[in-house]
Amino acid sequence: MQEPHPDTVPEIAPDNDPRIAPDTDPNIGPGTGPDTGPGHQTSAARPHRTGNVRAWLRDLLLSVFVSAFIIIFLYQPVRVEGTSMLPNLEDQDRLFINKFAFRLGDIHRGDVVVFQYPRDKSKNYIKRVIGLPGDLVRIDHGTVVVNGKILPEPYVPGRFADDRSLPETRIPSHEYFVMGDHRSISSDSRDFGPVARNLIYGKAAFVYWPMDQAGVVR
Repeated sequence: MQEPHPDTVPEIAPDNDPRIAPDTDPNIGPGTGPDTGPGHQTSAARPHRTGNVRAWLRDLLLSVFVSAFIIIFLYQPVRVEGTSMLPNLEDQDRLFINKFAFRLGDIHRGDVVVFQYPRDKSKNYIKRVIGLPGDLVRIDHGTVVVNGKILPEPYVPGRFADDRSLPETRIPSHEYFVMGDHRSISSDSRDFGPVARNLIYGKAAFVYWPMDQAGVVR
């Protein structure tokens, strides 16, 4: 079982860089034109370098601000707890979930979703969608059959399969049948039933830590 918990998102300081002052040098007197005297070269070079640094810092801060905005308002960092989604997600993996994916689109079979546990909404689980509203789902000694056809499940290695069975059931409207990829240890819709649509609040998008596990969740 997994219970994702939000990681802390650092605050981003606003971009309050002062405006660059005009390029003037009161120490340059008469007779020192653009091609004479070291004073002009010094006054022109220093503001130019300072302007470049400030522009670079401004662009950096803007990039950080935009990235933070996307993470805070569109994505949420969470931590996986448990091993019921092995081998795709490991215990303590950090990943981003898309909080708006299902507000703008539909939930599809095969999506890895995060939802409030139906029996205790203070807990959060992460599982894979197997059955959609209206589907007929049954399990015959570990083989999942949806609408009379065996469901291909390349995400479940043989060593993580089990031989549990479940009588055929029709998934109610606005509910989804979910299961963990590590079938032999997962507590899922086989135990607590289908999950209501309004309890599903995110789609697993991308593992960002550890680095050797980084990648899109499939």
